[in-house]
Amino acid sequence: MRQKWIFIMVSGVLAATLTTAGTSFGKSEESEVRGGSIELQTQAEANFPSMAKIKPEQAVQAALAAVPGKLLKAGLEDENGFLVYGIEVVTADRAIMEVKVDAGSGKILAMDRDKADNGGNESGKLEPDRDSEE
Repeated sequence: MRQKWIFIMVSGVLAATLTTAGTSFGKSEESEVRGGSIELQTQAEANFPSMAKIKPEQAVQAALAAVPGKLLKAGLEDENGFLVYGIEVVTADRAIMEVKVDAGSGKILAMDRDKADNGGNESGKLEPDRDSEE
């Protein structure tokens, strides 16, 4: 009888541990920047270039090493309070990957497949601006 209770208690603890671990893995997202070496407080975007410690070319090189492809766009951004280079790369399979590179260390902080940026039009076709026709 005692072994049965021990088994039930161990099973309960194991189930609770697995549930907690599964929840935290489900919430973790490699596309979110959670740190960086240059923290932003109230700096104006115009000051970003002078704050970056690595050159844009170095950030692009790091991004292309992580995600092979062709450069689409690169620029400095405030990402969750940290200064990063946002690098967009077109891969061989025509996917657009967004790579966040730390503007201080050149370290890759996050990568994510970019969502279609076609103004909410899922077909990818451009539609005329209805306001300008009147």
